[in-house]
Amino acid sequence: MACFQITAKDLHSRGRRGTLSTAHGTVQTPAFMPVGTRGSVKGLTPDQLRQTGSEMILANAYHLMIRPGSDVVRNLGGLHGLMGWDGPILTDSGGYQVFSLSTLNRITDDGVEFASHVDGARIYLDPETATRTQNALGADVIMCFDECAPYPCERGRLATAVERTVRWAGQCREAHTNERQLLFGIVQGGVDKELRTQCARQLVSLDFDGYAIGGLSVGEGHDHMATTAQHTAQLLPEDRPRYLMGVGMPADIIAAVRAGVDLFDCVLPTRNGRNAFAFTADGAIRLRNTAHMDDTSPVEADCGCYCCANFSRGTMRHLFNVGEMLGPTLLSIHNIAFFQRLMATIRERIEAGDFDSWAGEMILRLQAQSGNC
Repeated sequence: MACFQITAKDLHSRGRRGTLSTAHGTVQTPAFMPVGTRGSVKGLTPDQLRQTGSEMILANAYHLMIRPGSDVVRNLGGLHGLMGWDGPILTDSGGYQVFSLSTLNRITDDGVEFASHVDGARIYLDPETATRTQNALGADVIMCFDECAPYPCERGRLATAVERTVRWAGQCREAHTNERQLLFGIVQGGVDKELRTQCARQLVSLDFDGYAIGGLSVGEGHDHMATTAQHTAQLLPEDRPRYLMGVGMPADIIAAVRAGVDLFDCVLPTRNGRNAFAFTADGAIRLRNTAHMDDTSPVEADCGCYCCANFSRGTMRHLFNVGEMLGPTLLSIHNIAFFQRLMATIRERIEAGDFDSWAGEMILRLQAQSGNC
């Protein structure tokens, strides 16, 4: 049985509604995955995550390989046991760290040598190591090892990253041994449409369970992101899930769903939540501002999350200003709930057949709000 089924399509865009079936349950798509890099979504319990409407979460194989180690995770019951989460989990391979930790690594055609960001110890990652590590961690969806190039990037270097990404993907496929896990290939190529086309076609020929669009949200801006996602998504098989890695601004998500993307992840809801920055339908709210000192209204009036049902803006401002850990936890709950409501609305609009017109209006509204922050 196929892991991905499309249940509805938008009439005027490439947006689609579907289900992704995994060993630990089914995910309604388009879906947003909160990020639990080191085996925990910062400050939140699994029950709190479920109450936000989250169905699938993400963890990072590179960080877990360093601490506590994949063997330790396996002995603790795999990622699901470590995280106390019985739903679907996706792990990144460590390819993004090739970009984010570029000052600590050395890339060759065979793999990447890292100096551990923890203690400086030498760590070597190649396609086989990254795949076997993820096999041991036991996530439901695992990613091929890839090279994520920076933006901007000289074309020769970008072409080399694409060549490595494709070759490493084939090696990951050969090394993959856990049949309960879905293996996704990752399309690279920056904002170069020719390289994106080349990479996508070669990866599709390897017949992965799903495909990711990597190398975006690295400084290229909304317009480049949207056009690149649209160009790349249409090159990928209709019957496989499509995952846009690390893209999390609401306007970017809506534009990518328009292009036919099904899965998203980003640290923004929790990172911003820890910094007193709230997402709302009326725009961003910075809760440390004096304007909220005596405000008895919730963070967002129509939000039914635990934070908004029980705490005022004035209380939230106080918690942040005195350094109480409850503040970041509550606002992370709210922000994730906001993203999950956004995804639920997107799914409803696709089913209703009016997603495209709604999406156009929302993108303009969100961009106007961001300009006023």
